[in-house]
Amino acid sequence: MATYECSVCGMAVNATCAKCDAPLENGSIKLEDGTEVQVSKCPNEHGMIKSPMCCGQDMTCSVS
Repeated sequence: MATYECSVCGMAVNATCAKCDAPLENGSIKLEDGTEVQVSKCPNEHGMIKSPMCCGQDMTCSVS
């Protein structure tokens, strides 16, 4: 399971898919302008969300 952590305050979150209860997995997508965005994806292809935010910035997740 991807664990996202705030580099400012240290808060951490884990997330699951509401459709199938599977733990979301860390991933990234490339936008048309070439920018990569970190996302959390359902392993059963129910979709993805942008990585969570805390303290006004994206929380980070180590890619394993």
